Amino acid sequence: MSDPSSVRQTASGTSRSLKRSQPRYGEKAIQVLLVAASLVSVATTVGIVIALIPPAAAFFGQVGIGEFLTGTDWSPLFKPPSFGVLPLVTGTLMITAIAIAVALPLGLGAAVYLSEYASPRTRKIFKPVLEVLAGIPTVVFGFFALKFVTPLLQDIWPAGDGPEVFNALSAGFVMGIMIIPTIASLSEDAMSAVPRSLRDGAFALGSSRMQVSTRVVVPAALSGIVAATVLGISRAIGETMIVAVAAGGRPNLSADPLEGMQPMTGFIAAAGIGDLPTGSLGYQTIFAVGSLLFVMTLLMNLLSIRLVRKYREVYE
Repeated sequence: MSDPSSVRQTASGTSRSLKRSQPRYGEKAIQVLLVAASLVSVATTVGIVIALIPPAAAFFGQVGIGEFLTGTDWSPLFKPPSFGVLPLVTGTLMITAIAIAVALPLGLGAAVYLSEYASPRTRKIFKPVLEVLAGIPTVVFGFFALKFVTPLLQDIWPAGDGPEVFNALSAGFVMGIMIIPTIASLSEDAMSAVPRSLRDGAFALGSSRMQVSTRVVVPAALSGIVAATVLGISRAIGETMIVAVAAGGRPNLSADPLEGMQPMTGFIAAAGIGDLPTGSLGYQTIFAVGSLLFVMTLLMNLLSIRLVRKYREVYE
């Protein structure tokens, strides 16, 4: 007996199988390409780890992990050298915190406007304009922070109390502007994916547009917003040119954002273009700091995955 799900009755009374008669090589080729793309991503990550481990292991063979993680003085190229990475970590976290403080409210505000208030025509115009910021070279942002934002802050502050020429505040502020498109675009995509029925139900109960946006749409899209925020934080932590140009090159264990600081990426950039002999202890510090940066980013992404799974909403 023929399977009724695989046979269709034609107009002439004969039956024709609905099963695929010929293999679709195009679909298989697409599957192979997708698998290859996934493997390239995995292989790249594995390659980075393999490149970091031997020099980092050689470094920690001479410098204790406790001294590296808890030391408060970073001067690996001086005599006697000091390998306390806390000043670099402090600079990284300080600048990243300033960037998120700027980008998160502005990015979410832009996402709520584009998703809930803007007309389709306005959205088609504003979203590409907003995403143009993502295409500006980061070195341009760095010189914008150094030549425009820092002098502006120095003019605003009382005489003698303003920020230094190189400071964490201007670098973090401009970095926040740089990651606004990342947070705004991904958050807007998550909000737009919220079913229209949730909005209609809230409006039917007498809610205002602001109440619908903040109490219905944003909570429903929270997993996407968290993912966008963590992606923005990861990009801020890994940014190099802005901090190399505007934040300064002096490791500084300080809580004052008006002072110059050197984050981890700034040190890697500065040391990487120097004249450090390959295989020396000073050269290996680049890989030690890079390994710590890799671990920090990995932990942040693991936390992001857990938060996304916790707050993910599934709609039928």
